Amino acid sequence: MRLFKNAHYDFMGARKWAFLGSSLLIILGLISLVVRGPKFGVDFAGGTIVQVKFLKGTVDLAKIRNALGELNLGEITIQQIGAKTDNEILISMQKTTSSLEGLSEDIKKALAKSFPQQEFEIRRVEMVGPKVGADLRTKGLWAMILALGGILIYAWWRFDFAFAVGGIAALIHDVLVTIGAISLTNREFSLTVLAALLTIIGYSINDTIVIYDRVRENLRLKRGGNTLSEILNTSVNECLARTLLTALTTFFVAISLFLFGGQVINDFAFCMVIGVVTGCYSTIFIASPIALWVHEKEKARAQVATASASSRMATHGAKTTTSKIAAMDKAQKSAKKG
Repeated sequence: MRLFKNAHYDFMGARKWAFLGSSLLIILGLISLVVRGPKFGVDFAGGTIVQVKFLKGTVDLAKIRNALGELNLGEITIQQIGAKTDNEILISMQKTTSSLEGLSEDIKKALAKSFPQQEFEIRRVEMVGPKVGADLRTKGLWAMILALGGILIYAWWRFDFAFAVGGIAALIHDVLVTIGAISLTNREFSLTVLAALLTIIGYSINDTIVIYDRVRENLRLKRGGNTLSEILNTSVNECLARTLLTALTTFFVAISLFLFGGQVINDFAFCMVIGVVTGCYSTIFIASPIALWVHEKEKARAQVATASASSRMATHGAKTTTSKIAAMDKAQKSAKKG
């Protein structure tokens, strides 16, 4: 059974509504990011991570938070990692200290006071300094810029400038929507989120390249329509089943990780869920329409340049003719005088 057989949806005709919807989503996310400010995790802001394993009994996160509140550690995040039966937690705080052993002992005493009947052990204590966090932020930003730049060069080389711009616009759209979703849900920006964003960039461009390949083939064989808009529509419709089925398969994996993967990969899975949906949407409604828009702008610019060149040639030709006539008149007058 073939899904969407002989589909003839006018995706290019709906591009204005798609641009409007995408713009509203991106603006909403950016407003949230500006008002709330980016919430950086320990990886980017600096701080300390403490991993604790409870050997007996169950873990009460609220009770742990109350116990650590007496230590004046500032804002802390407590996550349960692994399965619930593992009774293992991860404590993240933005406080840094010169003595990790002293901090470890303070936490051990506070937990022992609140959980006198339970055995536990502190498995690791790690600290990331503010300078290291800032350096990681910078390197993470450069990683995204280089990834987008490399994809732009590849798409430009393999296809055309207009298609390269369309592909990059779709990727930037996906990244901005995902960042907005992170801000709206008050999640932290961390190395895990950065890894998810880079994964989304790689995943999203794959579907776009598949459609661009079909567009190039249809242009070469001169099928699917007489204009680029018609050929783009035909190509997207021909790849529609493949695009949706691939997105659904990845979406089911991502939503499973989000629901059952635990707290450690929850942010990664959340970004992937958002990224898969926006990636499928942008492949259809952003990449090709943007490529069409850039192509039309280039075509209009070329027509203006051609018209200008023709006008200059006509003006130059008229001046030349006038000069020749003037020269002939002058020669005739000289002959009469002679």
